[in-house]
Amino acid sequence: MDLSTKYMGLNLRTPLVVSASPLSENLDNIRKMEDAGASGVVIYSLFEEQITSDRLELHHHMTYGTDSYAEALTYFPEPSEFHLGPEGYLNHIRKAKEAVKMPVIASLNGTSAGGWTNYAKEMQQAGADALELNIYYIPTDVDLTGAQVEQTYLDILSMVREVVTIPVAIKLSPFFSSLANVARRLDQGGADGLVFFNRFYQPDISLEHLEVRPNIILSTPQALRLPMRWIAILHGRIKASLAATSGIHTAQDVLKIMMVGADAAMLCSVLYRHGIDHIKNMEREIETWMSEHEYHSIRQMQGSMSQENCSDPSEFERAQYVKALHSFKPATAHS
Repeated sequence: MDLSTKYMGLNLRTPLVVSASPLSENLDNIRKMEDAGASGVVIYSLFEEQITSDRLELHHHMTYGTDSYAEALTYFPEPSEFHLGPEGYLNHIRKAKEAVKMPVIASLNGTSAGGWTNYAKEMQQAGADALELNIYYIPTDVDLTGAQVEQTYLDILSMVREVVTIPVAIKLSPFFSSLANVARRLDQGGADGLVFFNRFYQPDISLEHLEVRPNIILSTPQALRLPMRWIAILHGRIKASLAATSGIHTAQDVLKIMMVGADAAMLCSVLYRHGIDHIKNMEREIETWMSEHEYHSIRQMQGSMSQENCSDPSEFERAQYVKALHSFKPATAHS
């Protein structure tokens, strides 16, 4: 059974790729991922904002009060002697490349032009096989237009493309007013891959402490519907590779996302729920289904259920909205 696929020019043994998460902070976990059958890993994101915050905090603690006594200045090294930066992340890339044979994809979230370009270059130099731009950008300025938000994505891609030669993917938000157009422009701008979708942090409120609190919620299988729909619509219309990274929990989810035209199925929440070894179960179940339905390869099914190839293309559009509502039969109450 041939489960191989190609993502951004990278040859993958199967479509199963581990998406960016704290799971990849541990080198032993990355080894376990490959042993369990993962064909690639996107390691956890490097956040420029965190590096900047750490540097400012160190500078504050190293200099606070030192002007009170002249002799105190001699007890502290210069802040410039401390190297708080991406070194730990870059070293992690190097070690991961030495530890596994599968592709290692770096993930970057920048906040400045220099951050995007400098860190991208360093990640390539560290040996990353590809780069995923995690553009975690929530526009809150009421004067910022949709066109300006879209241009931000295009500008970041352009800057990074100028300084690296490895494949570059964009992790997209689902909140664009014209997602298909944005996808096409990113494709034309040099994106080698598009990842659907970034799951933005949604804050919660503690009623007990009256504070805004972080509340990370793992994805559910229902979350697959959104990336599945857009990958189906975009397959065959753009050249960039397409990957889904939300709501993939079962072998059936992987098969569906391949049929609509994806090149990679990225796993995260399912591994938190069932463990890294669950990748083996998913691969085995994919092979079983393919054998029972006489599929010989993943490529044979890729795009077969996309909008381009579907017998009823309107299934992915608004025309089916009324039909879907009428097909729903709510349970009736019994007296």
